[in-house]
Amino acid sequence: MENFGFVKVAAAIPDVKVADCEYNLSRIVDVMQQAVEQGVSVVVFPELSLTSSTCGDLFLQSKLLEQAEMALCDVAVASAHLPVVAIVGLPMQYEEKIYNCAAVVASGEILGIVPKSYLCDDGDKCESRYFASGFDIASGEKELATQVVNFGHNQLFVIDGLCFGVEVGSDMFAPISPASKMALGGAKLIFNLSARAENVTKHQELIEAVKSQSSRLHVGYIYASSGVGESSSNSVYTGDAIVAENGHILAKSERFAVDEQLVVADVDIELIDNARKVKKGLFSSGAELISYDYNETELERDDEGFTPNRKIDPMPFVPTDEAEREARFSEIFEIQTLGLMKRLKHTHSKRAVIGISGGLDSTLALLVTVHAFDRLGWDCKGIIGITMPGFGTTDRTYNNALTMIRELGVELREISIAAACRQHFKDIGLPEGDRSVTYENSQARERTQILMDVANMLGGLVVGTGDMSELALGWATYNGDQMSMYGVNCTIPKTLVRHMVEWCARHEQNEKVSAALMDVVDTPVSPELLPADEKGEIAQKTEDLVGPYELHDFFIYHFVGNGFTPSKILFLAELAFKGKYDRATILKWMRNFFWRFFTQQFKRSASPDGPKVGGVSLTSKDWRMPSDASAQMWIKECEILEML
Repeated sequence: MENFGFVKVAAAIPDVKVADCEYNLSRIVDVMQQAVEQGVSVVVFPELSLTSSTCGDLFLQSKLLEQAEMALCDVAVASAHLPVVAIVGLPMQYEEKIYNCAAVVASGEILGIVPKSYLCDDGDKCESRYFASGFDIASGEKELATQVVNFGHNQLFVIDGLCFGVEVGSDMFAPISPASKMALGGAKLIFNLSARAENVTKHQELIEAVKSQSSRLHVGYIYASSGVGESSSNSVYTGDAIVAENGHILAKSERFAVDEQLVVADVDIELIDNARKVKKGLFSSGAELISYDYNETELERDDEGFTPNRKIDPMPFVPTDEAEREARFSEIFEIQTLGLMKRLKHTHSKRAVIGISGGLDSTLALLVTVHAFDRLGWDCKGIIGITMPGFGTTDRTYNNALTMIRELGVELREISIAAACRQHFKDIGLPEGDRSVTYENSQARERTQILMDVANMLGGLVVGTGDMSELALGWATYNGDQMSMYGVNCTIPKTLVRHMVEWCARHEQNEKVSAALMDVVDTPVSPELLPADEKGEIAQKTEDLVGPYELHDFFIYHFVGNGFTPSKILFLAELAFKGKYDRATILKWMRNFFWRFFTQQFKRSASPDGPKVGGVSLTSKDWRMPSDASAQMWIKECEILEML
């Protein structure tokens, strides 16, 4: 079964006894077995895990060093029957010095020994008392049992074609960490064996450091630190197991747990590869100077029934954590505001003209514009909020538009487009009762003409309302609502627009505005270009026509942002939307997405300026694609998936 580029990794915190290699060996082998049962390919254990990290001057005892090497050889023997790569820590004598080492073991062999380069002499740690730095040992050999093993930091390891590197503890905090060079050398995963004593001020720093390493290097970073079995003579070790990918924490251990822990997660190597393609300049500079010895192995594994051990977020643009969401929305809102402020000042425009429909997009654009005027110290009467009722306008959206305009202190203008459109239909010979795309687009273009002409009269600037989801689908009228003088929502997807309007409603002091905003959130998305139903309610619902925006935003994120294929997007979508959308429904709208995305590129190529707020953007400055590119390959793959 295809695993879509995922590799299952684990960070382990085994129980240990100080200076008891036999006991520690037994726990490590047992945890390796647990890792195999969970389908793990590589598991990393803490620093000096075969002896424990708090042996003190016992590290200088020959007996402990001998027992540690014997235990390592026993781990290798056990690995012959366990299809998993294990990375364990131990002290090891090499020539006449003792080194703090990481050993990589698989398939009955010791693949390599990596000595720690940057020793820690901070606080109660005094590593240089026992260990020598391995910084100067690029490549050497160490005889262990019947093997001659590579010894040195100039090593990378390859498992089933996947390249990974190993660094030890404080190596991670070096000005130029070993991981930096390993990433340039081709490593997609970095494993860190650590022994970090608990400290009330440092846990969050550790989390941020691991996230930063994974983000900066575009790697999966797997970190394992010593647990409560360590000596508590001077410090307490509570264990930290963290798996991060491209700046995001995939999984982490429970803090202050007293039992062994095995933290398992799937790292998306394809995601890492695609991120590096985008940042190819960073990964090409100096890469030719990096040279490593590669130790390769293959594992005979049964990956039948693969399911990634990670949560697939159905709304990747919207943070799930409440605190993160609050900070993110505030930041986005300010980016939009500052972008508009700059454009207003640069164009010497003290008037802003905006069409208010009572829908999500125009509501967010209005709120941003009001905030921009507030920050500039300008009277909000300089904002002209124009509501332009037409053939499909409902009382619900009309009244919400009026409430927001009036209560926010914006100048209200109401200009019906009905008479102008009827005259236009007559002029071009559009029959009565015609409900074609011409009927719809004429209304959108009439509204845009009104906005542009009013802005010309007042020396103002038309604030665009269209969002990124509409840009992706081409769900906008060319030279109609597709056009403005500055589009504040152009890089914000529809799912995010909805949540931001709701966020604004929660923070709005004016109760009438807050109530209107919440009703806007609950209103079905519609351009309202076709007449309402017999009850006067919205008949033309966008998501009935083009598909659910939450699916399309999911497609945008993984196609544009991550470069994934239809097969992988379907795989992820089935997991993310399990119980909500079945496979056939997802494929139906995915096929529609690719068709619309390719055929509507010409609208994106002519899009107005607007502020970029996130990593995914479809403006003509960020997404560069020919307007006549073929969607055939992507649609054909969707068709094949439909037959499976």
